[in-house]
Amino acid sequence: MRLSDNLISLSFELKNKTYVHQGYVAFRINDPKPRDIHKASVRDRLVHHAIHRISYPYFDQKFDFNSFSCRKCKGTHKALYRFEKFSNIVSKNDTRTCWVLKCDIRKFFANIDHTILKEILAKHIEDVDILWLFGVVIDSFNTKCTTPPLLIQQNDPGGKVQEGKTQRKKGLPLGNLTSQLLVNIYMNEFDQYMKRELKVKHYIRYADDFVILSEDKTYLENLLPQIAEFLGTKLKLSLHPDKVFIKTLASGVDFLGWVHFPNHRVLRTATKRRMVKNIRKNTKPETLASYKGMLSHGNGYKLTQQIERI
Repeated sequence: MRLSDNLISLSFELKNKTYVHQGYVAFRINDPKPRDIHKASVRDRLVHHAIHRISYPYFDQKFDFNSFSCRKCKGTHKALYRFEKFSNIVSKNDTRTCWVLKCDIRKFFANIDHTILKEILAKHIEDVDILWLFGVVIDSFNTKCTTPPLLIQQNDPGGKVQEGKTQRKKGLPLGNLTSQLLVNIYMNEFDQYMKRELKVKHYIRYADDFVILSEDKTYLENLLPQIAEFLGTKLKLSLHPDKVFIKTLASGVDFLGWVHFPNHRVLRTATKRRMVKNIRKNTKPETLASYKGMLSHGNGYKLTQQIERI
């Protein structure tokens, strides 16, 4: 009803740096595991889209080619075919054993460090106004509560006031368009380390999942502590202890919803069951077409026949 007035007001606040990011509406989805989503107001989402529209083309050209998450002309399907290409190269067309190191970062979005993220942005952006706006959006969400800057020590008989430690702000909300860009900017530091410092050839990352392919198992074992150290010291992130493994491609490698083998890939069992369950609930032609399209990127002929019968 008041679109023009609100846009003019928002523009004025941004220009004069009086813009304040509002709160979020939180809700949970199960897709398939529980995820906490935080939705910003329409007003703030306008700002997010404006930031993304201007900033994305600049940063995208700096990202590593083998980063496939939330980028134009990339995505899960491109990552799957890149994995297939790398596996053929490493295994010499299935004539040698191909080892795969698969890693997952623990609580990825919740542990993005605000201070480190702002320092990374400052390396690429000179304009203080843009850095201010990024800072407002980044600090609008925090998964950690901060302790008061001044604390009275109860055990101190003099009751002296001493400075307490302020916890660093962490976390980006799942649901912000800017969060997708910011996590790629954050993880680009890791991508560049992998390619420039460690000289890893066959590396693919999609958000917090990444794989490295090699014909040498020992090489991958030696990489793992270096990866963990860089993530911990430089980015304040840690690997998920239950989702890190080194195994042969012939035994089947689970990556991006598919289990990969030397000459084919099949849908993950849990994904298959969830798909059949969803189709039984919703038999619309659009739903069937969507799943058939997904299955076309792997060996899913029999599964396609099964869902058509349903």
